[in-house]
Amino acid sequence: MRLATYFAALLLSAGSLRAAGYAIGADLSFLKQAEDSGTAFKDHGQPRPGLQIFKDHGYNWIRLRLFHTPAQLPNNLDYTIALAKSAKALGYKFLLDYHYSDTWADPGKQFIPKAWEGMTHEQMVEALFTYTRDTIARFREAGVLPDMVQIGNEITNGMLWPDARLPAQWDHFADFIRAGIAGVEAGKDRAPRPRIMIHIDKGGDARATKAFFDKLNTYHVNYDVIGQSYYPWWHGTLLDLRENLAFMAREYRKEIIVVEAAYNYRPAEYRDKPAPFPETPEGQRDFWDELNRVVMATPDGLGAGLFWWEPAVAGGRGSRVFFDQDSNALPVLTVFDRWTRR
Repeated sequence: MRLATYFAALLLSAGSLRAAGYAIGADLSFLKQAEDSGTAFKDHGQPRPGLQIFKDHGYNWIRLRLFHTPAQLPNNLDYTIALAKSAKALGYKFLLDYHYSDTWADPGKQFIPKAWEGMTHEQMVEALFTYTRDTIARFREAGVLPDMVQIGNEITNGMLWPDARLPAQWDHFADFIRAGIAGVEAGKDRAPRPRIMIHIDKGGDARATKAFFDKLNTYHVNYDVIGQSYYPWWHGTLLDLRENLAFMAREYRKEIIVVEAAYNYRPAEYRDKPAPFPETPEGQRDFWDELNRVVMATPDGLGAGLFWWEPAVAGGRGSRVFFDQDSNALPVLTVFDRWTRR
């Protein structure tokens, strides 16, 4: 099926899309791996399925990343479909995060999948379209069509380097974004297509956000939601974030989700400099609570939600998780109780 057909169809569908409500979300891409390897997450000392624990505390969205052909990480298509099925069975909405790589893609690296190495630009555009179309079809056939799809992960500096590295290769980059959106759109029949997110990593930087989206918009890309990453040690103060949220709402009139955020429950990023919140279990909770207030205060209700990045991994690895080294829930898990419990 030809890309041009889908590009034309995409222009007709954006206006009919509706918001999906406020997202209280978590990227739980490692959750199944952790539980399959024997981790038992606990809430108030009682072991329970991780997805149920998050659901009980008000979480209504799950974000799952997809790698093309991962060599070591678990996030292939079959694994992701299985985890999406478990989440959908509990009533979660589902955000699919295409990395378009065999491994991590972020502002510092955007590796081409091994299967696409050596292709021309035109061949890679077609491969990206076909891969997106076929994987979306698999999700649809499994009964877990995503509610929202990211075309790439933290793509401020482009994707599929060096072919579409920014700022040099904007034309190539736009080709890939359009091909990904066309792949999501393909074969949808009469069902509404998933909403499309464009995700960058400039939560506290209005100037860089403006430069990226002003340029992207000259290519008339049809997307629905702006996604931002916000880690305060990298992306500025909460005031910086607040000002950027207000700028985006005013300038682009699209919903905005802080689709990656986290804070440490033990000393990590602020050992040698003042911290906006103590790196303690209580400080982690207070950060998440305040971040939610900042997002909710976005003008015109365009702050559409927030997602914590990887709160549930095996054995309490790292400092940004929701469970301690004994897999017991930390106070941060309760932030949305008062918002969502009757």
